[in-house]
Amino acid sequence: MKAKELRDLSLGELKQKEKDLSQEIFNLRLQRATGQLANSAAMLKTKRDLARVKTVLRQMETSRG
Repeated sequence: MKAKELRDLSLGELKQKEKDLSQEIFNLRLQRATGQLANSAAMLKTKRDLARVKTVLRQMETSRG
């Protein structure tokens, strides 16, 4: 997901996306630990998406005052 797409979302949608991505990372970690993770690149992609969401959230918070 691109940062430009994230900036178009509302604050509530971004917070929900953050929760969803955190849950997805947890699930991927669990799969990796049990040897069921087929695509190891999915972990890296999900972590990067979460970082982008957190960055945009932080930018929104600082711009609001």
